[in-house]
Order: sequence, then C-alpha cells, then structure tokens
Amino acid sequence: MELRQLEYFVAVAEEANFTRAAQRVHISQSGISAQIRQLERELGHPLFDRSARTATLTAAGAAALGPARTALDAAARVQEAVDEVVGLVRGRLRAGMVIGCTITPLFVAMETFHRDHPSVDISVQEGNSDHMIEAVRRGDLDVALVGTAGAPPAELAAMTIVRENLAVLLPPGHRLASRKRIAVQQLRGEPIVSMPLGTGIRAAFDIACTAAEFTPDITVQASAADTVADLVERGLGLGVLSASMTDDYRDRLSAAVITGIPAPASLAVVWPPTPSPAVRAFLPHLHEAFGQ
Repeated sequence: MELRQLEYFVAVAEEANFTRAAQRVHISQSGISAQIRQLERELGHPLFDRSARTATLTAAGAAALGPARTALDAAARVQEAVDEVVGLVRGRLRAGMVIGCTITPLFVAMETFHRDHPSVDISVQEGNSDHMIEAVRRGDLDVALVGTAGAPPAELAAMTIVRENLAVLLPPGHRLASRKRIAVQQLRGEPIVSMPLGTGIRAAFDIACTAAEFTPDITVQASAADTVADLVERGLGLGVLSASMTDDYRDRLSAAVITGIPAPASLAVVWPPTPSPAVRAFLPHLHEAFGQ
C-alpha cells in the first residue's frame, strides 16, 4: 500500500467521479483506476460501487476513508516537520475573504509572502463570513478575512483590523435625510437595503434591531457597498453599511451614524489556534501589511 494510492482513493471518494479525481491529482483516468484496483486487491475488498455513473463508496470504502485521510495528514506533517528544521516552507495557503470587501493590505501580505516563499501554493476564495469562519474551524481554510458583530470567535486566533459603528444611507428628500445621527428604533418600518446574512454588518444590525424589539424590513440584500448605494439612490430603501463605507457616497446620498448598536461591526483576519507552518510564515507579512 502506497501513499499515492491513498491519495487517489481519497480524491475519487471526494469527487465521486474517476475522471474528475484524475484531473485533480494530474494523472490519466486509466492510471487512477489501475491504482485503485491495486489497492482493492491489497485490501481484499472493493472500495467503490462502479455500477452507477457516480463512484459510490462501499461499506469497506466508507470504513477506509477516515484512516486514509489520517495517514495522508500524518505524512504531510512529517514533511512539514522536516521543512521547519531546515527553514523551508512548502505546501499551500488557503485564504478566504468576505464577499464585496477589497482590503489592499491583505493582497500586499500575499504578494510579499509569495515573493519570500514561492514554493507555497496560494488560493483565495470569497464567501460570507459565517461560512468562512466554519471553514477555518474545520481546517478547510488556513486563514480568512471575515466580518463579525463584536469580537471574532474566541476559539480562533485573530487580528482585528477595524471596529466601527454602522451608518445608514438615505436618498435626498427622505424625512430623516438631514440627521447626522439616527437611533436604530427610527428605522422600524423603513425598507432596508442590507448586506446578506452571514456578514458582520448584517449581524451587528440584526442584534441592534433585536435589542430594540423589532424585526427590520429587509427588502433587498446586496454583497457590495456600491450596489447598496445604487439601490438606495433608486428608491428601494435605506442602506445599512459600516460608517466608513458611506464616505464614498456622500456626494449623492445623505448618511447618518446609527446609534443604539450593542455590538459594532468588526473586520478581522482569523486562523486556527495551531496554525500550519505556511500560516506561521504568513503572519509576519500580515502584521507588517496592516501595520500591527
């Protein structure tokens, strides 16, 4: 039994398809099929039911999947331990970033990290903050830029970038357009253009509305601040963003700070409490880029 056979087995199990698994591990379909059959002969039992279009695990395959993943993780840790001793960083850095949030220092950190550690593969994906926090917990992401209401999750290591209040964008002529500060209770019954569920801004707003004992009338959800502002200008509702986000739209919309927000909106980078060597090497670049 070889590690590459276990790698192929896990790939087929996760992709549920021999062709996609072969593309993932960069060998031919016939090659991966031959290696899986060899593994099945060594184990004495079929690992996949090949009678359908998808590759479905048999009972023996399901039993073998967990130990196979554990063996591959252990092999990776052996390589990491050796690399640490000799001062090398290899592997991958899987980063997540909240949708609609362009933070240049994060890209600067990736740029300098890549320059210093070109053998590390960097991948970036976007998603909502709740999903990315859960992905970091599961180990599916190594580091993520997320929005939260209040402090980041206590069980993750974190670097908070900014904590700020919420603000509301109002179209010209609205009855509250002249206000500089608006209590959250005054938004009761108003149509609201909001960030989606799973974002820090939305979480902070929902917590505030619950504390004020009303359910906000969310008429539209949008992931980008520009979209929120455009929809407000077109009369679809009042836009709720972080205070700094509203600065770009004050030439055409009114903006007021929302008072009565128990938990401010936070933007933070989070990573596991026991980071991989790649993450440990990335953190100094992150702190330097953000000046922390």
